[in-house]
Amino acid sequence: MRWLLLLGLGEALLLAASLNVATYLRYFRYPDQLEEFSRHMPERSLVFAVMLLLGLAALGQYQTHMRATWFGLLARQGVGFVLGGLGLVVAYYVVPQAYVGRGVLGIALVIGFIAVTALRALFLRLVEVESFKRRVLILGAGMRASQIHSRMRRRSDRRGFTVVGFVPRPGEQLVVPVEQVLTADTLFELVEREQVDEVVVGVDDRRGGLPMEELLECRQHGVAVTDLTTFFERESGRVQLSLTDPSWLVFSGGFNATPLRQLSKRCFDLGIATLVLLLTWPFMLLVALAIRIESGAGQPIFYLQERVGVRGKSFRLAKFRSMRTDAEIDGVARWASKNDDRVTRVGRFIRKVRLDELPQLWNVLKGEMSFIGPRPERPQFVADLATKIRYYNLRHCLKPGLAGWAQLRYPYGASDEDAAEKLKYDLYYVKNHNLLFDLLILIQTIEVVLFSRGAR
Repeated sequence: MRWLLLLGLGEALLLAASLNVATYLRYFRYPDQLEEFSRHMPERSLVFAVMLLLGLAALGQYQTHMRATWFGLLARQGVGFVLGGLGLVVAYYVVPQAYVGRGVLGIALVIGFIAVTALRALFLRLVEVESFKRRVLILGAGMRASQIHSRMRRRSDRRGFTVVGFVPRPGEQLVVPVEQVLTADTLFELVEREQVDEVVVGVDDRRGGLPMEELLECRQHGVAVTDLTTFFERESGRVQLSLTDPSWLVFSGGFNATPLRQLSKRCFDLGIATLVLLLTWPFMLLVALAIRIESGAGQPIFYLQERVGVRGKSFRLAKFRSMRTDAEIDGVARWASKNDDRVTRVGRFIRKVRLDELPQLWNVLKGEMSFIGPRPERPQFVADLATKIRYYNLRHCLKPGLAGWAQLRYPYGASDEDAAEKLKYDLYYVKNHNLLFDLLILIQTIEVVLFSRGAR
């Protein structure tokens, strides 16, 4: 996360500088106009940089585990600049002092795009340099420790750290590759020899099997000591259910439910829901008209369905009807499948661009849902999944959301296995939600809508 903040700061400075360079190139032959234009340059530079950074963030350019080709990254960056440019047009009405002419704006966008591309190319190379990564030593070499080797093996998973090796404990079955096993007389001797920054505790049996004195010695010399489950949560953005036990959930922190947090979340929900409603009501009218034309008079436009909300209480969720009215005539709840033949022609389009979700803004305004949160599921699915997936009901300690962390990080779930995978991200959000996290999810949701990711 720290290297992403550093990247964002560097790009902000470059974008601000790009506007200054563009201004000079446009007006250097006209000193009087250059002096006049430069009077509000700080405000102009700030607005220019912030709006373009928001555009890049909306396209997922600051995700920790972005996996894409260089062409894909450049395409996302280009769309991010287009979104930022549209945002600037709006911002110029709000902050007139920030206004720049079309000539300066065009030159600044070109210079900014080239500068950001060059910085990202250099920065991503530096991030991959081993000497800049946090050096991590894994205490343990059994089944738990091996999950770092098996589940975090991609380069994108290890951008922030490098595993120097595994230290087996007496009586522990060796599961990790032998060539990655390290030994020394004491743990601290190994830490000093390998210049370790963090020790991750991943032994299979912790009862009496931890070298507490040696771990304490490491702590005294400034080396971080982290539980394996916490390490997974921090580095992958999800809670690894196979490693999680109730005691870790109790003592690991998070689950912020203070009155101040509840107030900030409710204010966020009301503000964003109202803004989105004001921006999208013409599209909602067009969708309603299209459904009426396709289905004919007398057919419902909206679809009300029972969903499970906060603390397991049910509520009626509103959506634009995207399936035939006889989609579940037998009363049996079914997951939506790819190319589902129950979906109408209008429904296929509105599901792809997520317009069918817009009536849920009413549920948000009523307080039955949040704008950001775990996806609300049907009672039949919840009852079944709660018996199959451990900790499934923990996701109901928050209001369900129109958008969410799991929706961003995992495609549409249509099976028990998908539900288990999405729960890892839902629990991460439940434990770590805050106002800034909500805002980041909201911005990145724009990418989901633009590229129709995960829609069925």
